[in-house]
Amino acid sequence: MIGPSLAAIKVIIYDCDGVLIDSRRANAAFYNHILEKFGLGPITPRQLDFVQSSTAREAVDFLFEGNLWRAEAQDYQRDMDNRPFLPMLRLEPHIREVLAALRPAYHTAIATNRGKSLPLVLKELGLDDLFEMTVSSYDVEKPKPHPEGLLKILRYFQVEAEEAMYIGDAPVDLLVARSAGVIFVAYKNPELEAGYHLQDHRDLLGIL
Repeated sequence: MIGPSLAAIKVIIYDCDGVLIDSRRANAAFYNHILEKFGLGPITPRQLDFVQSSTAREAVDFLFEGNLWRAEAQDYQRDMDNRPFLPMLRLEPHIREVLAALRPAYHTAIATNRGKSLPLVLKELGLDDLFEMTVSSYDVEKPKPHPEGLLKILRYFQVEAEEAMYIGDAPVDLLVARSAGVIFVAYKNPELEAGYHLQDHRDLLGIL
């Protein structure tokens, strides 16, 4: 099936976790540290699936649902140093070369539910000079699936929704793309309803 026309695309927006980076090991270690601090854990596969696309606040609310230590756990995660977990992160294959190939023909940006650690992650993995704009959960009042982050990026580049695409790997990414009216491209998740599917970041260069 042929996807929607990409002739008008000017801005390519990426999710972070699961798209730019493989962060499952790092996120598991991060939240296991919090759970252990309060006598809980370890994180289950189902819980890890949830925290992969949630904000840190949503993750702690989910992990500590019904627990008397939830408020204290929120305070703890806000003050945690993310740096010890950075070496556990891995770039998704070929992402750096694809980002370099996209520019300057296309603007590149990030819209993610990752929070204060985003600048640290991008610097650690050498991606900090490959995006013109980044929007984390700390930069919006309403994180994904609310479209505030994507709409902020559209305004920044002064483009219409049909001139942008969003590349994500989770149902929340599909929802936010639909809400903002941008083309959704699914990465390594064939179950998602999307205009296009990528199994390799280099696939994007073949459809543009």
